[in-house]
Amino acid sequence: MKKPTVLVVDDDAALRELITLRLESNGFMVEAVDSGEAALAHLALARPDAVLTDMQMGGMDGMALFRAIHARDPALPVIVLTAHGTIPDAVAATQLGLFGYLTKPYDAPTLVDLLKRATRLTGSSPVAGDDDWRSEIVTASPAMNVLLAEARLAAQSEAALLIQGESGTGKELLARAIHQASLRSAKPFVAINCGAIPAELLESELFGHVKGAFTGAGRDHSGLFLSAEGGTVFLDEIGDMPPPLQVKLLRVLQEGEVRPVGATETRRVDVRILSATHRNLEEAIASGEFREDLYYRLNVVNLALPPLRERREDIPLLAQHFLTALTEKYRRRIHGLAPDALDMLVAADWPGNIRQLHNVLEQCVALCATTTIPATLVARALRDKPAEIQPLAEARTAFERDYLITLLKLTRGQVSEVARLAGRNRTEVYRLLQRHDLTPALFKDRNETD
Repeated sequence: MKKPTVLVVDDDAALRELITLRLESNGFMVEAVDSGEAALAHLALARPDAVLTDMQMGGMDGMALFRAIHARDPALPVIVLTAHGTIPDAVAATQLGLFGYLTKPYDAPTLVDLLKRATRLTGSSPVAGDDDWRSEIVTASPAMNVLLAEARLAAQSEAALLIQGESGTGKELLARAIHQASLRSAKPFVAINCGAIPAELLESELFGHVKGAFTGAGRDHSGLFLSAEGGTVFLDEIGDMPPPLQVKLLRVLQEGEVRPVGATETRRVDVRILSATHRNLEEAIASGEFREDLYYRLNVVNLALPPLRERREDIPLLAQHFLTALTEKYRRRIHGLAPDALDMLVAADWPGNIRQLHNVLEQCVALCATTTIPATLVARALRDKPAEIQPLAEARTAFERDYLITLLKLTRGQVSEVARLAGRNRTEVYRLLQRHDLTPALFKDRNETD
């Protein structure tokens, strides 16, 4: 079982050594540094489960260190050892988020008890259990460890939670981990992508329907909310939910009731809602595409997943994790990546994030004829990006413009002929040409006059 880790910060070498010995004898792992500046450097590399710092030190003092830590990681517990003269500062700091303070000379059992309570919050004490809840999340990134600590704390509450991040960053994986860390872990986890289901079917999928509610409804259907009773509903791409359904979802959040399509009565439902989106919902609110009241209901706790390019230290770990699974899937004897191939992965832009990394490695495994994946295969996989699917409105606009250009070329810019070939009147064609900023005269022969 993983021992809780404490970062001890004190410029008094003898006291630092004494505290280290006492904490290690009580089951803690201890990292000790001699200044606030050294502590911040350590925190940039690894996240402990708690920080214990002296108040008065040369250079950055304990309160300045607390403020710096709290600004970047509010969920990390900080405890201060203080002299009597600085007690008022410590008391004031507890109102800002300081976990606790002890006066010198401190009582060792009290210190140990305070640190046990602090590390229990971050999920690393023996009382809190192990890391099974996040076992599928592969990371060594300090930014991700901060996020996971906040996720563990949020999991213990019933608050609605919004996960934001680019496509492919692992939002559903994080949602599943939060469910596993919650008190609802023994109940169902039900996920649905709001952007992948046609609007006319989404209401039935979420809230269910009764027999005969619409054509094809040959039997009652409970819907995802009722099937997740007691558990967690994860609404992925919530920003793509049609406005009429946003109203009905808001009612579920407010009343704890759902009404299946075609039903005359509502049904009580007990679920926790997690949601996720790659969209900027504040912009969607400003444009009228998303309800502001629903946003505040969903966004009680907000977690922002960093893109892969901001956690490059995780790329070798993720690559090895995926290779282990993929070599088994394809029954290949591949031991790893060539050094220059791994360097290429670490340096890539990764617009598709972790999903794209998995796809690149899968192509490499499928095509690799040696025991080590060479850089040439990685380069090819990075070049062969899958074609992006345009939204329907954009695809229609692009087709319409290309179609008009083709007709203008065929007719040498004669609008009457364009209208005849397109089966439209001249007025409509002129309107279309204006919409696409196309000038017929540009398509006429150079020696042709208007």
